[in-house]
Amino acid sequence: MMVKQHMLFTLYSICGIVLKDILAVSVAATKNKVRGAQGQFPLVQNMTVTEGGIANLTCRVEHNDNTSLQWSNPAQQTLFFGDKKALRDNRIELVRATAQELTISISEVTLGDEGLYTCSLFTMPVKTAKAFLTVLGVPKKPEINGLTKPAKEGDHITLTCVTSGSKPAADVRWFRNEKEIKGAKEVNASGKTFTVKSSLRLQVDRQDDGVAYTCRVDHVALTTTHEDTTQVLEVHYAPIVNIKHSATLPQEGQYLKLECEPQGNPSPDPVLWTKDGGELPDLDHMIVEGRELTFTSLNKTDNGTYRCEATNHLGTSHAEYKLVIYDPNAQKNVPDHALIGGVVAVVVFATLCLIIVLGRYLARHKGTYLTNEAKGADDAPDADTAIINADGNHAHAEEKKEYFI
Repeated sequence: MMVKQHMLFTLYSICGIVLKDILAVSVAATKNKVRGAQGQFPLVQNMTVTEGGIANLTCRVEHNDNTSLQWSNPAQQTLFFGDKKALRDNRIELVRATAQELTISISEVTLGDEGLYTCSLFTMPVKTAKAFLTVLGVPKKPEINGLTKPAKEGDHITLTCVTSGSKPAADVRWFRNEKEIKGAKEVNASGKTFTVKSSLRLQVDRQDDGVAYTCRVDHVALTTTHEDTTQVLEVHYAPIVNIKHSATLPQEGQYLKLECEPQGNPSPDPVLWTKDGGELPDLDHMIVEGRELTFTSLNKTDNGTYRCEATNHLGTSHAEYKLVIYDPNAQKNVPDHALIGGVVAVVVFATLCLIIVLGRYLARHKGTYLTNEAKGADDAPDADTAIINADGNHAHAEEKKEYFI
């Protein structure tokens, strides 16, 4: 009996030592596992995606002892716990689920999907990392308002370009036939998006007729292209007229064509040809076709002033052409008036020079003369004695002379 008790005590002692060793190993393994888990942190990255695109959210850990990873949305709703889908949203799908990675995708992203997404690593305690998903709002195609067709020359108009739905606010630019011009920009917030308006004030003239005005929208969401809208401006204006002729010096017997070139909008058709304020004569060699007046063979009776008149609802304008038919033979017998005028001018100039020279010469030799009475008047009591003295005693005295021409 004593032997059995001793054997049982020995067996209990051995079992206790083994159990103690097992517990010690188990506790050590648990401590090592917790220590390893405490050194792990989930790694995520922020992401930017265009509205309507696909967002891929990835969470990674380097060393994971089969601890679960979880993605949740900005509203803290669980999207995926490991490879198990938790939220019923057909746009959200699992891409990859391993012990070291959990990647999900969100398709057809909307502005409402923007926010802070959380990846959780379920250790003790739970470790988390947050990634911000930025959604870019794509601007809508711009619209141009305020264009009246047609505009009249001199009118003041305001063109307005509007685009909405952009996030951040879009940049709106104006172009006149591809050359950039400056407009006045205005930005208004509407929820998470922006409406951008740009205005362009114009005083139109005939140079604006047919000009293309383009509103162009640039935005970070439009990576490879831009949105634009173009309107062509139509301007109505009164006509201006020019006459084009086929001969510089029309001669008798020659062909001559006069072409009326009115510029107006609407086009001033038809035009009216007149001669010397009246109707054109009914001659076989004078033909009117549309805007052209043609002389098949000129003669002197065609000389005169020809007028082309053009009219539209904004006004009337005209141009004149004076037709003078030159005779080459008559030109040879006509004296050269320019040459004659030159010769006359030279003669007049020479005469004036001669008069001036003679005048200066006479001015230098001008003097006085004495009568016989004056020559002897100094010592004579009367005129007779003065004459005698002048002829005798003063015969050799100096005399002042004056010459007459």
